[in-house]
Amino acid sequence: MAIEQVAAPDGGGALRLPRARVVPLSAGPGSYAAAMDRYLTAAGISRGSARVYRISLTNWCWTLAGEATPTGSARRGAKPPALALAALDDEALPELLAELAAARADELDADTVNRELSVIRKAIGWWRRQGWITTDPTFGIERRPAPPDKTKALSLAQVAAVWRLDDVGLREKTLWRLLYESAARAEETLCLNIEDLSTADKRGKVTAKGGATEWIHWQSATAQLLPRLIAGRTQGPLFLTERRAPAGTPTNDICPVTGRARLSYRRAEEIFEETTRLLANPLARPEQWEELQGWTLHRWRHSALTHDAENGTSTPMLLARSRHASVRSLERYARPGVDAVARHVAAQDPAAHRRG
Repeated sequence: MAIEQVAAPDGGGALRLPRARVVPLSAGPGSYAAAMDRYLTAAGISRGSARVYRISLTNWCWTLAGEATPTGSARRGAKPPALALAALDDEALPELLAELAAARADELDADTVNRELSVIRKAIGWWRRQGWITTDPTFGIERRPAPPDKTKALSLAQVAAVWRLDDVGLREKTLWRLLYESAARAEETLCLNIEDLSTADKRGKVTAKGGATEWIHWQSATAQLLPRLIAGRTQGPLFLTERRAPAGTPTNDICPVTGRARLSYRRAEEIFEETTRLLANPLARPEQWEELQGWTLHRWRHSALTHDAENGTSTPMLLARSRHASVRSLERYARPGVDAVARHVAAQDPAAHRRG
């Protein structure tokens, strides 16, 4: 340790004191990809949120590099461009980024645009607090006004049509049943590990928004499918991809028995949308099929909660099922569907009462 001489307070001889060692801060990661990994593992983000954040931050990597984000089948397996984190401090980037972000926003819904903008700004704020960058290149990019959520629940007949679909694998059957019976968020459900399940009690432990531990519950149909899906495994992700995990996959996203990776939300959404495309567009001609859109996993959850409300489930129970923080959040789900309104009108028909 270095020694420093300083004058004694009483005017006597110099005192010999140890000099404090200056320890430089560790240098930041050189690449955007490395900075993204550091942020997702060190910023206190829950496992479920980290998967969604990674997708958004990866999408932004293309935009920050001045390239178009791949879409459709081209997106699957596409590696984002190499990007130095220091490039975010380029003075010319904000103006260019605003143009690219606006072009991408025109292709997406407002909720997705706003969510991805929020994610990148949180990451940038964390990187700036570490001293790795000094500016926010997204400054000036405004959130898109989101239209009111008018998502319509599927009818009971449409839900039944999903159960009757042929050529649906065991994984999808189990996932869709679990999502509908539990009314759980798909992102949280896909993060389930086998050790999180209490099959005897028909419930499972999930990590919710903010990192809280919560429980989801299912019914008999899911309970009958789960043992077949688990097939004797005792740990690892519940829902798996069909192939072995690629190099670099986090250990907690790999099944220790099969070596396969955890099924991603993006892939699960693609499969559900593609499989329900014809159900959502029953009058479409075969040549139109590729241009059509099916139903989303969010609409599937929406339907489960709406059907609960139509069956007279109380507000406290709906709050517990949806795991929302406020009653106001339930308004979008408590809107009865067409079939429920038809049943109500028929039940109030005076002629029907006279016939009874």
